[in-house]
Amino acid sequence: MSLLELENVTASYGHAEVLHGISFVLDENAAAGILGANGAGKTTTLRAISGMVATTGKITFDGKDITGMRPDQVARLGIAHVPEGRGTISDLTVHDNLKVGAYQRHDRKQIATDIEFCLDLFPNLRERIGSNASALSGGEQQMLAISRAIMAKPRVILLDEASLGLAPSTAQRVYQAIRRLRAESSVSLVVVEQNAMLAFSVVDHAIVLEIGTTSLSGTKAELMGMDAVRRAYLGG
Repeated sequence: MSLLELENVTASYGHAEVLHGISFVLDENAAAGILGANGAGKTTTLRAISGMVATTGKITFDGKDITGMRPDQVARLGIAHVPEGRGTISDLTVHDNLKVGAYQRHDRKQIATDIEFCLDLFPNLRERIGSNASALSGGEQQMLAISRAIMAKPRVILLDEASLGLAPSTAQRVYQAIRRLRAESSVSLVVVEQNAMLAFSVVDHAIVLEIGTTSLSGTKAELMGMDAVRRAYLGG
């Protein structure tokens, strides 16, 4: 069943149109990828879903038209956005950042359980639980940003370049945790990545953007079998 759907969506910054009619579907309990080079419109697609840029077309979440909603309204409906650049609160501790992620919730026992789940998912954070976010490494900040999104108890998490700037081994650990999140929860994911191999380790299907338009789409197997995708993204 379709949970999130974009129909012929355009997005603009001022007078500059960046997306030129994107269509995209995310099913319940699924993970979809958005691939493409820098400037292709990947981040803008997530911002369009989150209500951070001016859009036309139609964006539907759980049967509700959310086109033009404010970011806070979109978040309250159950869409959490982990932006490029991580977005932790630097002068709060890891533990307080996790509690901030759950600020709209009132189920205290479940909040404590979910904090424990995040610390189990990312053991580095358990070791740094009392440290300010500003003292964390880049990889640990990414782990904390994802954990904050989990703490909101969303139905969809939008992940923007989770591997950006990370050492390969750290990026692998982050994506190992994302795969476990998929296996152990009902959350759906939209994964924006330049590293297609990491994205394909998580997603069921994907679209490839080029200069704000969809150039390719298909299942993971279909895309990995395409010569153009192998040459551009898989080193083949």
